[in-house]
Amino acid sequence: MQVEICCNSTLSARNAKRGGAYRIELCQALGEGGTTPSAAAIEYCVKELGLHTRVLIRPRGGNFHYDKEDMRLILRDIELAHKLGAHAVVVGFLTAEADIDTTQTREAVKAAEGLSVTFHRAFDECRNPHDALEQVIDCGCNKLLTSGCAPTAMEGKEMLRQLVLQADGRIDIIGAAGITTVNVKQIVLESGLYEVHGSLKHTIDGLTCTDANQVREFMRITDTL
Repeated sequence: MQVEICCNSTLSARNAKRGGAYRIELCQALGEGGTTPSAAAIEYCVKELGLHTRVLIRPRGGNFHYDKEDMRLILRDIELAHKLGAHAVVVGFLTAEADIDTTQTREAVKAAEGLSVTFHRAFDECRNPHDALEQVIDCGCNKLLTSGCAPTAMEGKEMLRQLVLQADGRIDIIGAAGITTVNVKQIVLESGLYEVHGSLKHTIDGLTCTDANQVREFMRITDTL
């Protein structure tokens, strides 16, 4: 099992490391669904914390239909993440018809040359997930982050199972959304996933961040699967 912890700040990244995690997806503004983190945060996680850092590239909240100016910023952020030592980038592009925007996805994959590319949960808004999976693979993405087109991975575990079977090793499927210490074992066993993604966060004094104790327990459980 491979575990990825979603971290919305450098504090969350430190807590993820304290809990025994090695791989993170770094972002900010989780209330908007996540946006691109600062250059300083990327560099800190890579160079000072020594974490395998996968960077969300998303210039704004809202939909996943990007115009030329959005795309120009996205490609620049991919370039900067690469220069700062990020290990991967996480992107997602849709057409107005709720299909994968293959042109923009290919542009991002080309810009990320040398980095792994994950297509994120924009996938879960696609009208036909099976066709969309083939498009994501054809565009050259290495991983797909998905809840199985449901609000949570628990609700989407049957679709996750179908996607794992369809992928057949051509792309890695990462299960995400609502995965916790309570349900990760059931989700993995029923879906056939080999990779899972969780935020494992808590809120103290109005501050929401990754909880080291939850991460530690999550790692213990997934180590047995």
